Amino acid sequence: MAANRLAFERPIHELEERIAKLEASPQKSSDEVEEVRRLRRETVDLKKQVFGALEPWQTVEVSRHPDRPMTSDYLNILFDDFVELHGDKSFGDDRAILTGFAKLGEQKVMVIGHQKGKTLKERQACHFGCAHPEGYRKAMLRMKLAAKYNLPVVCFIDTPGAYPGIGAEERGQSLVIAYSMFEMSRLPTPIVCVVIGEGGSGGALGIGVGDRVAMLEHSYYSVISPEGCAGILWKSHTHKEKAAKALKLTSRDLLRLGVIDDIIEEPLGGAHRDHNQTAARLKMYLQKSFRELKALPVDQLLAGRYEKFRKMGVFTEGAPG
Repeated sequence: MAANRLAFERPIHELEERIAKLEASPQKSSDEVEEVRRLRRETVDLKKQVFGALEPWQTVEVSRHPDRPMTSDYLNILFDDFVELHGDKSFGDDRAILTGFAKLGEQKVMVIGHQKGKTLKERQACHFGCAHPEGYRKAMLRMKLAAKYNLPVVCFIDTPGAYPGIGAEERGQSLVIAYSMFEMSRLPTPIVCVVIGEGGSGGALGIGVGDRVAMLEHSYYSVISPEGCAGILWKSHTHKEKAAKALKLTSRDLLRLGVIDDIIEEPLGGAHRDHNQTAARLKMYLQKSFRELKALPVDQLLAGRYEKFRKMGVFTEGAPG
């Protein structure tokens, strides 16, 4: 849809429209057939050129693309026999986080993921993927249930941040996120976390402590959104491109800095162009990770998880004050 097109994708869409127009002809001449082939090659080359050199802010735009697959899409494509589990046994059911049992091939798992919604009505019900405290309490309950039955946990991260409203703060938003991170750090079962779109602030970290942390190629993971950073440092969201560059939020930046373990390559042109291929690559990564992690004794698994997060970041001792 034209409304969902990103500005830097315009030349790609123009080529695809020319191809579609030529292919719509019931009887094509040999010249037209050859033109279609040429345009297809040109389109592939242009996608490689454009998506191989995205600026950080453009990566943020791709991660927010309305057609990008979200947790509910992966549940339909990637898993079998998903059974959703609702509620936190305390306040209510936060629709910004989906939880439930599922099968990944022959492996039974617990799936936990942010959900943004597709239509405006769904997005409002899901608070655009911004979870309340009850969402993180729901996630913690499901993780403990998974550990009880020795099931691996899959976490899909896709949120601009935890819900910032007064009600959420009154119900202990920051404490619940901190407690969720603590519980994940000592959960005696394998955990694999994947940033599938946006990975913003504590809202992402609330379900982001795992034995493996990966990102889809064109997702982002950051302590704050570019707009939020620009608003604080430069007092204007118009500096969001500058903020995105300074935050080092792309998958390549974070792999180099040791914040994540792996990058899952997206189909040419981004995950929003091919949900099935993206899901297939994600499935391969999850299965490989769980095969490796299930072979580890629990004490070794937990020690490795602890060390993984403790060694992030560097500091200089004795620096002048």
